[in-house]
Amino acid sequence: LLDAGLFRHDLFRLGIASQTLQNVALGGAMIALPIYLQMVHEYNALETGLTLAPLSLTMFATALAVGKRAGRWRPAVVIRAGFGLVTAGMLLLLPLVPRADSGWPLVLPLMIAGAGFGLLVSQLNNYTLSPISDERVSEAAGVNSAAGSFGLSFGLAFAGAIMLATLAFTFTNKAEASNVLPAAEQQQVAHALEDDAQVLSNTQLEQQLEGRPPEIQAEILRINDEARPEALQVALLIPVLAGLL
Repeated sequence: LLDAGLFRHDLFRLGIASQTLQNVALGGAMIALPIYLQMVHEYNALETGLTLAPLSLTMFATALAVGKRAGRWRPAVVIRAGFGLVTAGMLLLLPLVPRADSGWPLVLPLMIAGAGFGLLVSQLNNYTLSPISDERVSEAAGVNSAAGSFGLSFGLAFAGAIMLATLAFTFTNKAEASNVLPAAEQQQVAHALEDDAQVLSNTQLEQQLEGRPPEIQAEILRINDEARPEALQVALLIPVLAGLL
């Protein structure tokens, strides 16, 4: 990665940065959205996969269509348009997260983001490797692939960490502001989240609250319903920021 011979090319540096940011955006979306569907709407793995299918199918179709017409547009223009669509799709998801009662309202934003990813996939490799000589293209392709893998891993890890930190912070603040939870319960919630913050479905949380007074159960479930969407919205800001960058 530190080879000056490769990184003296401006287009290669820009391509590596773009490849990394594309995968940060994809990784951030792929950690936040499945958790939202499985923990908020309590979808199983099949239902989650079908709900996210518009993103992957649109990505595939767009990459295929644009790849056949690659010579008609400058690669830089296509890449900028791709990042613009990814950012727009993720921004459209933000207000839907707390309001959507199923996966259907997510279809259009997912298709927009998928089209953006498709534009990026169709152009980024060629754009990144275009200034590299034939003798070094395999080495450059390896660096490009490593950058993409790093971006995907970073997006998954960073968005997940941000989501859990936001959940712990939001849940604790709402518990401390509650007029229903006694001080002992508030401290127990704060201690539990400090040691092991998790995004839980209401069914999972109800199982953990068995034996507690009904009013305590209802209040903690209410706080969970409010805290999860806020945490997931913050996590979705990761792909938004990657697209903007």
